[in-house]
Amino acid sequence: MSDADPARFADQMAAFAEEDRLALRPACQIVFTGSSSIRFWKTLGQDLAPLPVLNRGFGGSRIADVNDWFEQVVGRYRPAAVVFYAGENDLAAGKDPAAVVADFERFLALKDKALGDTPVYFITLKPSKLRWDHFAAQSWINDRIRELSARRADLEFIDVVQPMLEAGRPKDIFVEDNLHMTARGYVIWTSVVKPVLQRDAERLAAACKARG
Repeated sequence: MSDADPARFADQMAAFAEEDRLALRPACQIVFTGSSSIRFWKTLGQDLAPLPVLNRGFGGSRIADVNDWFEQVVGRYRPAAVVFYAGENDLAAGKDPAAVVADFERFLALKDKALGDTPVYFITLKPSKLRWDHFAAQSWINDRIRELSARRADLEFIDVVQPMLEAGRPKDIFVEDNLHMTARGYVIWTSVVKPVLQRDAERLAAACKARG
């Protein structure tokens, strides 16, 4: 299948550019990018404090969209690390799971070219009530990227799946659409993601400064 026209995000990219024009961005931030699960993490800065984070999620995006807009949402910031969440919308649009993994591998190739060994932290595709019928395909993708992370020193796999399940089904941590998370969902994500980034914070900052 073909991906949707990336131009549909032009207004969002213009808004990001305007935010950057008005704000002095410190060097070596940790950039969070991907789809609406990142975009709606409104308390990201508070939840991850004192880590220097920047939210560059854009709702409805697929991995191919992050690739198309790589410079605007990742490259220009020369980050200390990238935290990546996308792939759900790809499956919902009918994309083959193997093609989703291939798109993520292309993201890594773009990262390699622009940012060298800057680390990427991949948050697993999350289970949700609305897309529970996608869980098997999501799990297959997560497993392939877990395997990829074992072969790449610059890729870290962050598993949020099990903490979001109860008795084998998604917990009651979603808003009315049964897809996007409530504050309780982000508490779970914070409890998993923050310790990993805190563990690596000094190393990430030092490596970023060394890259210049």
